[in-house]
Amino acid sequence: MSAPRHPLVKYLTLQLPGWAFASIVLGLLVYHGDLSLPVAGLLFAVWIAKDFVLFPILRIGYEHGSLDGTDGLIGALGTVRETLNPEGYIRVGSELWRARVPPEQAPVDEGAAVRVLEVRALTLHVEPL
Repeated sequence: MSAPRHPLVKYLTLQLPGWAFASIVLGLLVYHGDLSLPVAGLLFAVWIAKDFVLFPILRIGYEHGSLDGTDGLIGALGTVRETLNPEGYIRVGSELWRARVPPEQAPVDEGAAVRVLEVRALTLHVEPL
């Protein structure tokens, strides 16, 4: 698996077809005399500038991470709400999650603090603190 590319590189790579299309359309308009070359150049520059202006807003969509947002839970601390033996429920922030500890660490009693190690199929795999 290749290393994730920087979000700006991903974003600009996906803008290339639009830039190519805009240049072809503007080129055809210049060729047929409907548009002067300086105006076409200005429009093309505005088109590219628009993509750079929008990048900060769209950046999050190009960042590496899970599609469901569960990557942000890794390392989070939670409180056991239903004894983990080896499964039960924990509260992380304001959300209640199904959680699991390795069988050799079960049971973990209600009220105990746990740390999220990984997320599999929306079940948090945790360790007691």
